Amino acid sequence: MANPSKLLCLDCDATLSAIEGIDELARLRGAEVLARVAAMTAEAMDGKIPIEQVFARRLDLIRPSLADMAAIGRLYVEQVEPTAKEVLGRLKSAGWTPLILSAGYTQSIAPLAAFLGVDRIEAVRLLFDERGGYLGFDENFPTTRAGGKPVRIAGLKRELRPARVVMVGDGVSDLETRPSVDLFVGFGRYVERAKVKVGAAAFIRSFAELPALLA
Repeated sequence: MANPSKLLCLDCDATLSAIEGIDELARLRGAEVLARVAAMTAEAMDGKIPIEQVFARRLDLIRPSLADMAAIGRLYVEQVEPTAKEVLGRLKSAGWTPLILSAGYTQSIAPLAAFLGVDRIEAVRLLFDERGGYLGFDENFPTTRAGGKPVRIAGLKRELRPARVVMVGDGVSDLETRPSVDLFVGFGRYVERAKVKVGAAAFIRSFAELPALLA
């Protein structure tokens, strides 16, 4: 990625795509696992518990395979926010460089990034054995814990030195970036979180509303 003058950081789950990838992975393991994982996800996304309390626990319950990751990757694309691809194309033409900043998983997000024309993914890489069995995850990546997205944005600023940084997302982990960015935009098409709506500098329900905020 060449040094961008304008960096657009985008959450993935319930923002660029309708789904929560971790919940869809849990769905593959049946109703009981889904219920337990979805409850943990909701508490973390609402800011009731720190994400690090549930990050490893959810994955240990599911133990996703590499094939499972591919299935969720397809689902991300099938459930993509309907205006995102066209809008991101327009914003790239206007000088914005989009990247995906997520507590989700690199391998399942990659097909969505390719579909949207996003060249860089800042997400958690899962580890698999030679047969595609689950081994663990990159525990050092910042978004595996609370406050991780601001940490990663600070790193991107040091690396890329953009003149302007904008973050778009639906969750409390996204809202944490507000002091670190020039504009934090809350997203509520799929899930409207009161804390995010109140705390955001702007709040949208469609990517079609984004260009006007960035002009």
